[in-house]
Amino acid sequence: MSQSGFARIRSIFEHLTGSDSKIATFILDNPAEIRSLTIQELANAIGVSTATISRFVKRVGFTSFREFSLSLASSPIVQNNFFGEIDPTDDQTNIVHKVFSGAENALDATVNLIKPQTWSTATKWLLEAETIGIFGVGGSSIVALDAYHKFLRTPLHVEQHPDYDVQLMQTVHMTDKDIAIVISHSGRNHNTLNIARRLKEKNIKIIAITAYPKSELAKLASVTLASVAEEVNIRSESMSSLIAQIAIVDSLFTLIGVHLGDKTQSIVDKTRLTIEASRE
Repeated sequence: MSQSGFARIRSIFEHLTGSDSKIATFILDNPAEIRSLTIQELANAIGVSTATISRFVKRVGFTSFREFSLSLASSPIVQNNFFGEIDPTDDQTNIVHKVFSGAENALDATVNLIKPQTWSTATKWLLEAETIGIFGVGGSSIVALDAYHKFLRTPLHVEQHPDYDVQLMQTVHMTDKDIAIVISHSGRNHNTLNIARRLKEKNIKIIAITAYPKSELAKLASVTLASVAEEVNIRSESMSSLIAQIAIVDSLFTLIGVHLGDKTQSIVDKTRLTIEASRE
């Protein structure tokens, strides 16, 4: 099931600036009216050129304005309910497909948003760190634990704990030779920001994983790996954002593992043997 124009715009809305943000806002605020407008009429209504509209359409993943317009016309108007994109008439198959489509959209948008240099910088810092502290509270603690679980399979020294007070204690022992991975979907969780501020005060580089690159966490971070998510519900804990963030962690783990080569393979083998021995 292909993703609608409305869904694609929502998935990257927080990352848009300038004319793109203006166009996206107009389209999302006028879902019924927008369906019948030509590219010239849309440009006139927003106060931009048709060339600007064309660039925007391609940026959200469509080859032409016609394809984009047809997508809008065939998409049901989203109602402001708990499950957003889910229509009351959807059957089981449609619901499942929409959930999977949201996840696919989040992954596609995320990998296209993060620049190669950002991956390179984050990987370099992690490889050079004496200790990697991984931080996340609430729903983000799931991603933090996943990162810890994966990085244990590398030669890197990593620390992670789900309890907020213990995480604060972690920051006390860290130095400017260490690196912190701080995870927050919204980038504005009070406890997470408290941790990030303490890390910054100690001149510890922060790699932020958040869906909001303009958030307070992103401002505190040295590098931000932005996860994009289609909001399939009105909760801040987006399901598709969680999947995108785990994919970011997987990518960092793989980049590190490939770089360290045999050293990583040796630890992976030893870990596998240890776990298998415990099951006998």
